Amino acid sequence: MLNRLLSNDYPRSRILTVLLLAVLLGLAFAPFLFPGVKALNVAAKVLIFVVLVASFDLLLGYTGVVSFAHTMFFGIGAYGIAIATTRMGPTWAALATGLAGALLLSLLLSLAVGLFSLRVRAIFFAMITLAVAAAFQTLASQLSEFTGGEDGLTFKLPELLRPSFEWGDEPFLGVDLDGRLLSYYLLFVMAVVLVLALLRIVNSPFGRVLQAIRENEFRAEAIGYRVVVYRTLSSVLSALFACMAGAMLALWLRYNGPDTSLSFEIMMDVLLIVVIGGMGTIYGSAIGAVLFVLAQSYLQDLLRLGSEATTSLPMLSALLSPNRWLLWLGVLFVLSVYYFPTGVVGRLRQRALRNTAGTARSSS
Repeated sequence: MLNRLLSNDYPRSRILTVLLLAVLLGLAFAPFLFPGVKALNVAAKVLIFVVLVASFDLLLGYTGVVSFAHTMFFGIGAYGIAIATTRMGPTWAALATGLAGALLLSLLLSLAVGLFSLRVRAIFFAMITLAVAAAFQTLASQLSEFTGGEDGLTFKLPELLRPSFEWGDEPFLGVDLDGRLLSYYLLFVMAVVLVLALLRIVNSPFGRVLQAIRENEFRAEAIGYRVVVYRTLSSVLSALFACMAGAMLALWLRYNGPDTSLSFEIMMDVLLIVVIGGMGTIYGSAIGAVLFVLAQSYLQDLLRLGSEATTSLPMLSALLSPNRWLLWLGVLFVLSVYYFPTGVVGRLRQRALRNTAGTARSSS
């Protein structure tokens, strides 16, 4: 059963297995283990970024294609939910219509971008996708009649998912049993299902061809694979999963605007998480998302404590000022790349492989 769920793609490292189990259990019981609004928002953001980063890794890590238009599909998913519920009302039919429309638009746009742009070489394709993403963000800001412009759209969800809906009379383990809790577990189930689906894709014959194209596209073409077709399909699948991540974001925030889902900063965050977790590893998206989002959310709090504890040392206290959290985030990123050049997952797997090889030599 486990073999089928993981598509025969085991962590292959005891430390990595423990980390992944800790992440899974932590996210599964986050509302009860880490009470509070901020902690729940951080856990939900991790779930959303795990799906978004894993979808981007399908394109970058497994196919070797650099695209800066990924957040465009992320925004399409969020806007699909926002526009449909605003126009049709807070119903399940509106959610289904918005998601279906967003997936269809993502399919058509990713297919167009893939067919017209994937024939060009790496840097040119990256520049084309950057231009397309910038144009789409501008379009979303200007079509205020549909998107709310710079102010975005605030909308309501079906009653079952609203914070005001209570399905339990008494709190359970100190947690209110309300619609917010149901929304979180809806996101959790969606994230688990989508990540398992991505694992199935990358470990299928189709995924093996994508990895062959990443390693040497000329050789893959020479043995009979149509590289443009496979890269286009990878681009389409990646876009659809990113669209689902955008829908998850809208379901959680009950708001969407250009800066919320279409900003270039999100694209940079996704790139950083891919590098930290490890390219070409779906598991890396989970590890990288947890590390990055936790640092982004709590680094200022830690620096504030450090600054208050070192008030007797003015220079050090100023250096640990919460306002300098981006500086320290950059330092942490540089250190992670230096000590984990293949990402956390890649480094742990290499270490496990060396230990296995050393044991085999000593036993022989």
